[in-house]
Amino acid sequence: MNKKTIKDIDVNGKRVLVRCDFNVPLDKETGKITNDLRIKAAIPTIQYLLDHNAKVILCSHLGKPKGEVKKSLSLKPVAEKLSEYLGFEVKLAKDIVGESAKELVANLEEGKAILLENVRFDAREEENNTEFSKELASIADIYVNDAFGTAHRAHSSTAGVAEFLPSVAGFLIEKEVQMLGDKLNNPQRPFVAILGGAKVSDKIKVIENLLTKVDTIIIGGGMTYTFLKAMGYEIGNSICELDRIDIAKETLEKAKNAGVKLVFPKDTVCADEFKNDANQKVVPSTNIPEGYQGLDIGPEAILEFTEILKNAKTVMWNGPLGVFEFENFAKGTNAIAKVLSEINAVTVVGGGDSVSAIEKGGFSNKITHVSTGGGASLEFLEGKPLPGIECLDNK
Repeated sequence: MNKKTIKDIDVNGKRVLVRCDFNVPLDKETGKITNDLRIKAAIPTIQYLLDHNAKVILCSHLGKPKGEVKKSLSLKPVAEKLSEYLGFEVKLAKDIVGESAKELVANLEEGKAILLENVRFDAREEENNTEFSKELASIADIYVNDAFGTAHRAHSSTAGVAEFLPSVAGFLIEKEVQMLGDKLNNPQRPFVAILGGAKVSDKIKVIENLLTKVDTIIIGGGMTYTFLKAMGYEIGNSICELDRIDIAKETLEKAKNAGVKLVFPKDTVCADEFKNDANQKVVPSTNIPEGYQGLDIGPEAILEFTEILKNAKTVMWNGPLGVFEFENFAKGTNAIAKVLSEINAVTVVGGGDSVSAIEKGGFSNKITHVSTGGGASLEFLEGKPLPGIECLDNK
């Protein structure tokens, strides 16, 4: 990575504004955090700054309050969780750049941290408003972006503020760029990508970018059926993007020309309705009966994918291989998560449901890198520049 990180600057005694990604899931009833992976992921950067006597000002968004103050989306639970992990009370400002925030910053000691309220409570945040960016910059001496999950958004706290302060990356962004960039650009081979998810349209740019890097692409999830339809097979009532058939055909041709193997599931678990307890049967993927829709990869597909993965040296996985939210159709996704935890390869997992499958199986510590960014990792894999990283100072 050619961007400066917190190790490249002196933070001693400085007020450091750190944009984190504390957009954690909350239980609607209790307001408690149900998964604090993103908070844990931010701790190494925060701890480094505290250990080097910085005055740390943390900020993040949570949910989509659309520029209004919503009590249910306050960062209060995050402040409590941070206090637990850091071993001292992390005070939460009542506002973002108002009197409460300014007072907390003025009284902030070296080696301590405070948290500003949800930056999206101010409508100017998502507009990347220059005035708001300036106000954020005015309370700090240095800006650190460590929010990979929002690095694909050009907002005030993710990009705008960098125009007014020396700006560097935190450890999480550095790690994400190394893993999703360097590791995948110079992979140990064979390099296998597993792409799932419902729509070809969401992943087509990723596939195109990966065709120049990988040896094999395993396709699963709903987009399988658009490809199978493009090859002339019967897909019953399976999800299919009819307006993407031509693109699917072009992609098959491009893969052939690039010498990349595209592997589709040999068999499919199909059902007569889109629900967990629907009647199901296993059929060849190339012949799904009328009235049935494919909802998961079948047992033969799991075996074939497993064999390919066992021989891989680098694996990148993004997107579920079936309807992961239905337990009866999550078998394929869970099986692949388990295989990735067992193989001797560099394994990089990104995207919400694939990450959930890894966590649910308790495999997180057996994966080389679990990405914290959903949309950001996708755009990064498409080869798009991310505004939250582009804005940082070069080495």
